[in-house]
Amino acid sequence: MIPILVIDAWQIVLVVLAIVFFGLFIFVVKYLNLYIRSLFSGAGIGIFELVGMSLRKVNATTIVNSRIRAVQAGIDIGRQQLEAHYLAGGNVRNVVSALIAANRAKIDLKFDQAAAIDLAGRDVLDAVKTSVNPKVIDCPDPAKGKQKISAVAGDGIELLAKARVTVRANIQRLVGGATEATIVARVQEGILTTIGSSQDHKVVLENPDMISQQVLAKGLDAGTAFEILSIDIADIDVGQNIRSKLQIDQAEADKKVAQAKAEERKAMAIAREHEMRAQTQENRAKVVEAEAQIPLAISDAFHKGNLGVMDFYMMKNIKADTSMRQSISGDNPDHED
Repeated sequence: MIPILVIDAWQIVLVVLAIVFFGLFIFVVKYLNLYIRSLFSGAGIGIFELVGMSLRKVNATTIVNSRIRAVQAGIDIGRQQLEAHYLAGGNVRNVVSALIAANRAKIDLKFDQAAAIDLAGRDVLDAVKTSVNPKVIDCPDPAKGKQKISAVAGDGIELLAKARVTVRANIQRLVGGATEATIVARVQEGILTTIGSSQDHKVVLENPDMISQQVLAKGLDAGTAFEILSIDIADIDVGQNIRSKLQIDQAEADKKVAQAKAEERKAMAIAREHEMRAQTQENRAKVVEAEAQIPLAISDAFHKGNLGVMDFYMMKNIKADTSMRQSISGDNPDHED
């Protein structure tokens, strides 16, 4: 039994040694290469600092490479600063690249400022590039479906304009500054105001530079992350005659109103005519009813002795004579012989 126990103990020792050597191998592969690169590049990151990064869940490769790039570019950025920005969720590589680009372009940009811009959601490297190489913005933005800005001059003629705005990033106002959309909106408003205040569209066509000068003089880049260098009118066309169109629309609307009022008057006249006809028919009915009472009245007069036979025949003669006169005059009771 004793030899068997000895063999088991040696097996345990061998397993432990294998684990230790495997751990050392991983350590050498993972950290020794970074340590050697850091040592010979002057980055100054020790082996225990690399292990500490691993324990803090920091990507040691990213920190070492960024530190080496900064040192080689002559920029002093501490390891702790890089780690803090990494743990804050920032893009360490992008920030270091921006600092190197700013240093080469003689732009005053500190690490804390670049880190703040990056954490604010802005692309700090793109901002530095835009500061060095100005950017051209189309106004209006074709991506939003609008090709030109529509404005109406004082004489009612529509003008369709397209502008190009050249801007340069203002590093100092990137945090809290308005974006490109604000620049585009302000330029569009300035173009609308300038064209609208012009009494004649021909003046604008003859001198489109007046739009650029007046819009640029408004200081549209205030409170934005950019500095406007120039505003150029790329194209301007004549659109519709808005005043004539409005007059035509107004005339059409007045015509419809007049027609509606005429229809209303016609309806009222027809109603009155129907009312008068009904009244006439009612009067005729009353006359017929009254005439129907005459024979009864005559009969009653005979019974009471108020009407004699000669009186009755005289009345019949008068009635016959009246009928003859009406037939001669063409049923016109007003006709005189």
